[in-house]
Amino acid sequence: MPKYIETTREQEKAVLVGLITGRQTDEVVAEYLDELAFLVETAGGITLKRFTQKLDKPDVATFIGKGKLAELRDYVKEAEADLVVFDDELSPSQHRNIEKSVGCRVLDRSFLILDIFALRARSAHAKTQVELAQYQYLLPRLAGMWTHLERQKGGIGMKGPGEKEIETDRRIVRDKIALLKTKLRQIDKQKATQRSNRGSLVRVALVGYTNVGKSTIMNLISKSSVFAEDKLFATLDTTVRKVVIGNLPFLLSDTVGFIRKLPHHLIESFKSTLDEVRESDILLHVVDISHPNFEEQINVVRETLNEITGDEKQSIMVFNKVDAYTFVEKEPDDLTPPQKENISLEEMKQTWMGKTNEPCIFISAKEKLNIEAFRKQLYDAVVEIHQVRYPYDNFLY
Repeated sequence: MPKYIETTREQEKAVLVGLITGRQTDEVVAEYLDELAFLVETAGGITLKRFTQKLDKPDVATFIGKGKLAELRDYVKEAEADLVVFDDELSPSQHRNIEKSVGCRVLDRSFLILDIFALRARSAHAKTQVELAQYQYLLPRLAGMWTHLERQKGGIGMKGPGEKEIETDRRIVRDKIALLKTKLRQIDKQKATQRSNRGSLVRVALVGYTNVGKSTIMNLISKSSVFAEDKLFATLDTTVRKVVIGNLPFLLSDTVGFIRKLPHHLIESFKSTLDEVRESDILLHVVDISHPNFEEQINVVRETLNEITGDEKQSIMVFNKVDAYTFVEKEPDDLTPPQKENISLEEMKQTWMGKTNEPCIFISAKEKLNIEAFRKQLYDAVVEIHQVRYPYDNFLY
């Protein structure tokens, strides 16, 4: 298994592969590969080149077509690439076939995200959750790890020992998974006790896509020093701070960011960490409005939240990074339909305030723009719940 904390990591050269299927456009897949390149950078690598192919559906054996696979193999050899990263999850057989063809390590998006989580995990809780997800991912892929068995084409006394070795490993992994699940249940009980000891203060949770500025907002509102970095998954462990606005105390938690195609095993493992989200009274859904595809990111977060909480919660949409929002005015004689970059920030504000049922606000946590209005909106939302919970505490307001 990969180590969880590494002080140094040699930068590896990666080649990215994406598939254009169905109604996807070249632009959408390019956006997905941009995010994959950011994942590679976060993991400590550099991207040499990107390969894309249009197919109705992935090839059962090699994911991409044989011609594209040959092209990929030739480039990997020529550029001396260290690894090939696919933007979608590969089946165990696809992984084996591709790796055998290209002659270097092959990763899919799921394993890359798991690797980043392993590098970022600091607490015993996060490490246990990531290790469990890694073993669950690894279990169906064990057969492909025994490369020495490729030479065993059959014959007396040849096949049996290999099968026994794989089965032994499977039992070890299954036992390890059971042990980690037991350990997680024990940690979860401790976490539940900690949450119950916090009393009945109103709970507010920061949620959103990864790298949208949740930790920066946390630091700004709580005046704490939560680790924030311009990389994906800078925060894995949920951080909770007591915040006071005016005379009103409440709890503010910063949670792990979501991402498109988040591995299912990881969601299952981290559901306990996201109990802060499940048990919160108010969600601050942070959105990077400067991102060209922020609307899809909103949908990803909503879908993941629905899987975690299963119900609607009171939420405030916090559109962050207004200082980085770009606006390109169209030429007067340009008759093509306006694109997102042709919509001004004011028009964007009017659009979202009109079409969303949730209260929303536009800020820049980095440049501290509109922060007082944000504090006031958050204060009003907390007061509303606090008045119901403590009807005789009105002197606070």
